[in-house]
Order: sequence, then structure tokens, then C-alpha cells
Amino acid sequence: MKYYLIGYMYSGKSTFGPKLAAAKGLGFVDLDQAFEAKYHYEVARFFEVFGEEAFRKLEAQMLHATAAMDDVVISTGGGTPCHGDNMDFILAHGTAIYLQMPVDALVERALRSRHVRPRLHGLPEAEMRAAIAAELAEREPIYLRAPVILDGTDPQTGGIL
Repeated sequence: MKYYLIGYMYSGKSTFGPKLAAAKGLGFVDLDQAFEAKYHYEVARFFEVFGEEAFRKLEAQMLHATAAMDDVVISTGGGTPCHGDNMDFILAHGTAIYLQMPVDALVERALRSRHVRPRLHGLPEAEMRAAIAAELAEREPIYLRAPVILDGTDPQTGGIL
């Protein structure tokens, strides 16, 4: 059994993932944390130093390495399913679960977060809202390919726990 949690940044994948894993008796892997441990760079810093293209290449390699895993919940980065063949890979190797959130809730979480993401760093709230809305509109058709869609604003995510 393998579950891939997908959704926009701040949708709660890294928070919900360990809860789902514990409820199902599975392991948990956060791809961003695994990336940081392997390459000794925070994702935001890696973006600054090496650029998004280099990050996406290594991120895809880490995602593809999950093919060898079993009995695990994998939290992906917000952009992970949206690049290359990643969403096809996810759908072929496990069950994708999309944590869907409205723009206002994502903005609220972004403003409260201690971890500012590269794409949103330094943006005033109105610009942040516009950036999130635009990027989510691009990504959502990919996220909606997931066979399971949960309300990310529900702490119990629709009673799945």
C-alpha cells in the first residue's frame, strides 16, 4: 500500500501525512525533508543557488526512487506532480490523495508559516494571493487527476482518519 499526498504548498500534506500513516500503520516520507537530508540544502536555498530546473530534476529522481517503497505515505512538494512525468508516475505506483484548499485558506497559512516558500518570499498579501491563485489555477487540473480528493480545511480530512 502506497499513498502519495499531493496539493498546493501549505495544503497540509506534511501535517496530515504522519497522521494518515499512523492511522493506517504505514511509514511516512516527506519528499522535501528527504531532499534536504540528502543534499544538505533547504529547498528554498537550493532554488536560490541552483535554480528550479536543477531542483525539479533531483526531485523527480527522489520521487522515482519511491517505486521501491511499500507500506508508506509519501508527502510530495506542491509542484512535484506538475513537472515531467511525475503525476503519471504517482498514479502508476500508488494512490494519489489531493488535499484541496481554497486560495484564502492557503494565503492564511502562508502568512502564518515560519517557512516562506521561494515563490512567495517578500510578496505583500495582495500579491501573494494573486500569485497563489494563478499558480493553483495552473496546477489544479493535474491535482484533480487524483482518485481521492479531500477537503484540506477539515482537520480529520473528511473522516479518513
